[in-house]
Amino acid sequence: MEVFEAIRTVLAVRQFQDKPIPEEIIHEIVETGHLSASSMNGQPWHFIVVQDKETLRQLAPLARTGPYIEQAPLAIVVAMEASPFAVSDGSRAIQSMILTAWSHGIGSNWVGFNNLDQVRPLLGIPEDISVLAVIPFGYPASASSKGVKKRKPLSEIAHRERWDQPFS
Repeated sequence: MEVFEAIRTVLAVRQFQDKPIPEEIIHEIVETGHLSASSMNGQPWHFIVVQDKETLRQLAPLARTGPYIEQAPLAIVVAMEASPFAVSDGSRAIQSMILTAWSHGIGSNWVGFNNLDQVRPLLGIPEDISVLAVIPFGYPASASSKGVKKRKPLSEIAHRERWDQPFS
């Protein structure tokens, strides 16, 4: 799938088939996070790949917006070293992983945003490392309406040269 097509069609997926993700695709997803750009090449991220069903079950209630984590065959917990650029760098890595998964027909959704301190002891993450997000991955349970997104018109949010000059 071309990059533009992946971005145009990716949607949040919160229901997954009970179908494992091939190991080579998991490696590709994690590697794209690893290859993402980061400020001053600091790479403050750590990716914890979780496939154990019991661990996924325990993760689900720790992220208030992600009870569906437990039905996913895979979740990647994105943890961050202290850095003024950690959230930006981690967000870039997450988006890379989401788009890579989508290009293979695997859906996902960003769960949580910081405030995931309870995840640390479950996964043995050191106290000085923060948890940015949990990203569950899986094949969508139902066919999605790829590309159908509700977005403001481009002319309302994009400008040319100056604020009052619409980009068209």
